[in-house]
Amino acid sequence: MPNHLSTFGIIHTAISLVGVAVGFIALFQDGKIAPKTKNGRLYGIFTVLACLTSFLVMKTGHLSSAHNLSFLILILLPVVYYAPSLRVFGSKADYVQTLGMTATLFFSLVPAVVETLTRLPVEQPLADGPDSPVVKTGLLILLVLFIIIMIYQAIKLKSRRKGFTPAM
Repeated sequence: MPNHLSTFGIIHTAISLVGVAVGFIALFQDGKIAPKTKNGRLYGIFTVLACLTSFLVMKTGHLSSAHNLSFLILILLPVVYYAPSLRVFGSKADYVQTLGMTATLFFSLVPAVVETLTRLPVEQPLADGPDSPVVKTGLLILLVLFIIIMIYQAIKLKSRRKGFTPAM
């Protein structure tokens, strides 16, 4: 199987990288991806574009688990974006929105980790497939990192509710 990207694959990757970069910028600047901020809106736009373009990039010729994550993100984004106005979440809407936006970033990074480790370096990729131990280790590190970020966000939200904002 060739290890190069198609022209459309390059476009999809560029769109995805912008979305992920903006998501991390928002996380570092604000401690969360807030949909009503400039970075939050840009993250949402680029993430939706990345998900939609992913359906046109199929290395195996059919939908894959990465495409399932795109479906999940496309369902989750509007729910978490509008969480504060949805009565079903009640007083937990800020948790749903903050942690949900972070989850969409995590879901976006799963295929990025797999694709990076199975394609780079070009001459001899670090992993030979998604089931490679290197990929599994990379995904485990990603999961632990995002659990830590989400715990931090939950603690920060809880402390704000009590009127105390911890030092960052």
